[in-house]
Amino acid sequence: MQYTTISKAFDQLSVNQLYDILRLRSEVFVVEQNCVFLDADNKDQHCHHVMLYKGDELVAYARLVPAGVSYTEISIGRIITSQSVRGKGAGKILVQASIDECEKIFGAQPIRIGAQAYAIKFYELFGFVTDGDHYDEDGIDHVEMIRA
Repeated sequence: MQYTTISKAFDQLSVNQLYDILRLRSEVFVVEQNCVFLDADNKDQHCHHVMLYKGDELVAYARLVPAGVSYTEISIGRIITSQSVRGKGAGKILVQASIDECEKIFGAQPIRIGAQAYAIKFYELFGFVTDGDHYDEDGIDHVEMIRA
């Protein structure tokens, strides 16, 4: 089955899309990764949201964060894929779509991410390079990466 990519500003999201996003983020970050954190961080309202659907199911998601909200640069955050599609190319489709949308919305400029350290090699496929020391976030090793 093919994937469908949808990108919307927060105020363009339907109630069902918002529910799908919050559910997937909770499934991956809270339940699967056992992170206790406040997901509703008041940044979503300023972001664009990239959703990857397989049929009617949201299987991957990222939020595009304007410069000055999380970092000095624009950023891509909350990058997740459902367990049901891991290893099947959905993550690559999502990240490339997110980069393309960043360039479309914000113009060509550096993009910063806070990556889980195990995924460094994955993000390097898209031109990201590590930028700084590793740090702990919710018990998971992270490192900032930038794409020039």
